[in-house]
Amino acid sequence: MENQKINCTVESCKYNNCNSQECVLKQIMVTPVKNCEAKKPDESMCSNYVNLK
Repeated sequence: MENQKINCTVESCKYNNCNSQECVLKQIMVTPVKNCEAKKPDESMCSNYVNLK
């Protein structure tokens, strides 16, 4: 999957290229949010998030 892209709009993440709205990592880990069974997108999160600061 050489052409796969990870789009991201989380501007506070160290790995986000805000100009292209792409994650600069080759892969990410998506994990479930504990005790959340909303059956909506907020039920999961990117485990690779690192704050810019």
